[in-house]
Amino acid sequence: MSDLSVLYDAPGPRAKRRNWLYTVLFVAVVVLAAWWVLGIMADKDQLAGNKWSPFVTDGRVWTTYLLPGLLNTLKAAALSIVIALPVGALFGIARLSDHRWISMPAGAVVEFFRAIPVLLLMLFSHEAYAQLTTIEPEIRPLYAVVTGLVLYNASVIAEIVRAGILSLPHGQTDAAKAIGMRKGQTMSYVLLPQAVTAMLPALVSQLVVIVKDTALGGALLGFGELLGQIREITANYGANTIAAFTVVALIFILLNFLLTSFASWLEGRIRRGKKSTGAVVAGTPGDTVTGGLAGTGGPTGGDGDANAG
Repeated sequence: MSDLSVLYDAPGPRAKRRNWLYTVLFVAVVVLAAWWVLGIMADKDQLAGNKWSPFVTDGRVWTTYLLPGLLNTLKAAALSIVIALPVGALFGIARLSDHRWISMPAGAVVEFFRAIPVLLLMLFSHEAYAQLTTIEPEIRPLYAVVTGLVLYNASVIAEIVRAGILSLPHGQTDAAKAIGMRKGQTMSYVLLPQAVTAMLPALVSQLVVIVKDTALGGALLGFGELLGQIREITANYGANTIAAFTVVALIFILLNFLLTSFASWLEGRIRRGKKSTGAVVAGTPGDTVTGGLAGTGGPTGGDGDANAG
C-alpha cells in the first residue's frame, strides 16, 4: 500500500478519467484566455517589435530608468529590512515579558501599527516630514517609504517572533530554569536560536512583501523606484506600457527569487548546524551539562553518579 493512500482514497478508473477531463478543460480555458488577451494586445499594437526592442537594443532605457529605479527599490527595501528586523524582534520579545508595564505597551504599539494599511502610514509620514522637518523634497519620499514600511513590517515581524518562540516546547524553558539560567539567558541562548528556524519561512515572506511594497511609494509619493520608472519609459519610448510592465515584473520575480533562494540556503545551513552541535552550559568546576537545550535529545555524557564526584 502506498504511503499516500493513508491520507486519501486512491482514485479509481472513473475518477482518473474525470481528473484527466478536468485537466484538459482547464488547459483549454487557459489557452483560450491567453489567445484572447494576446489578440487584444495585438489589436492595440502592443506586440509590435518596436515596443519591445528598446529593452534589447537601447542601453539607455536600462542606464537611465530601470537600473536607477532598481537601485532605489533596493535602497528602500534594505533600509526597511535593516531597521524593521531588530525593532520587530525587540517588540516581539517585549510582548512575552512577565512585566505588564513592558508587555502591554509593546502589545498596544504592535496591534496599532499592524492594523493600519502601509500605504496610509507612508502618506502620513510624508506629510509629517513635510510639516515638521526640513528634509529636502527630493529625498522626502524615500524617508516616507522607509518609515511606513518599518512601522508596519516591524509590527508584523514582532508577531512572527512571538509566535515562533511560543511554538517551542515548554520543556526547553523548564530545562533552562533547572540549571539556573536567568530569563535573559534563556531567551538569548535557548529559545531564540531554536525559534529562528521555525520563524525563517514567515520572515522571508515578509521580506518579500517589503521589497514589493516599495512600489507604493512610486505610485503615490513620486519615489523613483523600479515600478515608478514605467511612466518615464512609456513617455519616451512610444507608449510601450505592456512591454515595460512585463520587464519590470520579470525583474521583481528575479529579485524575490534570489531572496527566497538565499533564505532556503541559510535555513538548510542552520538546520545542519543544529544537528551537528549541541549547547554546552558550564556550571561549577567539574560539573558540565550538555545537550538537551538545543533540542538534541536531552543530557548526555553519563549518569548523575558519574558527575557527583
